[in-house]
Amino acid sequence: MALSKIVFVTGNKNKLAEVQAILSGSIQLESRKIDLPELQGTTADIAKQKCKMAAEMINGPCITEDTCLCFNAMNGLPGPYIKWFLESTGPEGLVKMLQGFGDYSAYALCTFAYCQGPGHEPIIFEGKTDGKIVLPRGPRDFGWDCAFQPEGFNETYAEMDKAVKNTISHRFRSIEKLKAFLQQQQ
Repeated sequence: MALSKIVFVTGNKNKLAEVQAILSGSIQLESRKIDLPELQGTTADIAKQKCKMAAEMINGPCITEDTCLCFNAMNGLPGPYIKWFLESTGPEGLVKMLQGFGDYSAYALCTFAYCQGPGHEPIIFEGKTDGKIVLPRGPRDFGWDCAFQPEGFNETYAEMDKAVKNTISHRFRSIEKLKAFLQQQQ
């Protein structure tokens, strides 16, 4: 069965635009916003459950995405809970959280999950980018991008040209794995 179009369950327009840019010319996305519960657990567990629920709600194949920001000093926290930390502390608070540790190293982790439809087990695809937490620089319109500087670069994600970010990011690495899998299914 050829998969040329798939439902991406997201209400985040920035994520949608980024994923569409990375997948350009290979897979068309139909975006649907579905309110799914905020789950707790490991990144893989959250991604699988969320995708399974979404596939049942839309009654068909879909992909979901979860992004984590993980601090090495805190053994991977805040991880999948970064959204709540960011809402509570702002980007400056992320830096303050690490001051007592003196270790600002971090990694961005993206987990895409694909589910063929109701009754099928989701498959996950993870991508990781190492970097560090810095004082916010650049636009503040996309989560914690202004406070994450990927390894080997002098710019935060927010300061980078989107075309550059879309070739080195955690999301890009995860999507590349997903894309390879979906192309094998055709």
